[in-house]
Amino acid sequence: MKISASIYSSKDKSLSSLTEELDAYKVNYFHIDCNDNPAVFDDIKEIRKFSKTPVDLHLITSTPEKYYDLIAENNIELLTLQFENLKEKIEIPEKIKSVLGFAIVSETDISVFEEYKDVFSFILFMTTTPGQSGGKFNKENFRKIREFRTKYPDKKIHVDGGINEELSFILRNMGVYSAVIGSYLFKGDFIGSAMLQLKSDDINSHYTVRDFMFELDEIPVLVNENINFLDVLNSIEEYKMGFTAITDNNGILQGIISNADVRRGLIRNYGNLSNIDVNSLINRDPAFIYDYENVTEILAYIKTLTFPVLFFPVVDRDRKVVGTIKFNNLIKGEL
Repeated sequence: MKISASIYSSKDKSLSSLTEELDAYKVNYFHIDCNDNPAVFDDIKEIRKFSKTPVDLHLITSTPEKYYDLIAENNIELLTLQFENLKEKIEIPEKIKSVLGFAIVSETDISVFEEYKDVFSFILFMTTTPGQSGGKFNKENFRKIREFRTKYPDKKIHVDGGINEELSFILRNMGVYSAVIGSYLFKGDFIGSAMLQLKSDDINSHYTVRDFMFELDEIPVLVNENINFLDVLNSIEEYKMGFTAITDNNGILQGIISNADVRRGLIRNYGNLSNIDVNSLINRDPAFIYDYENVTEILAYIKTLTFPVLFFPVVDRDRKVVGTIKFNNLIKGEL
């Protein structure tokens, strides 16, 4: 996950010393909030003297057109416009060569992106109150991120607000492309220490699995009664998670059927697919986790397993299926 350092969150360093230090720790972008203030571009010109790191400009204004000349003149690499401030549909002139983003606050539904999907390459989820450094992450955004990723798989996701080392791990796992980091990056004595923690799995946990898992209505589940092989194939295909969970009539986890289980069933019954018995495909002893467990407990459990993990069914204390978490977005070696 890329790190975009919110430079205005640092209050006690000059732009030259700040950019030099951030570059030393290989920050990916310099995030600059422009709250309808042209003077911001003077800072950008100053930064360009010291660094070649791309500028990630968040423009918060009802009249973005008055900044287009400045944006083009300064070759802004990433430009994000705040949806809630726009009074009418915008048209970006051809002279703007920036990668374009679209920011929304927690209260705004992702449906507003549809009108702009052919214009913007990424969405920026504002997960705290915009413009307020040090705010608390709004957990409603976990589901919004999942929904957006499902609906617009070719669009990148950026997140800004309240991100610490634990949220960094969760967001990486959810496939977030870039995180804007402000107060967490600058609150300690050393930016380097914060950068290491943001990329680490050695963290203190406060969020539970239930906070960020795919919920029951978002996952494939079949009741183990009168299901056939086609039901299994359709369930796996529809949700595209690589498996389907199998429960009894009360929702209690009975096992899972994964792509690998299907493949083995096809090999065993090659030439006579009508002989495939769904019950013979079910892994009756799958790895799973409880919804009350936290990130630290998940990681500790994963490290005890002798096989790679791409997903976990999530159950409650009664072993009823309540969701799923996936790990396919983690980079190789993350764990």
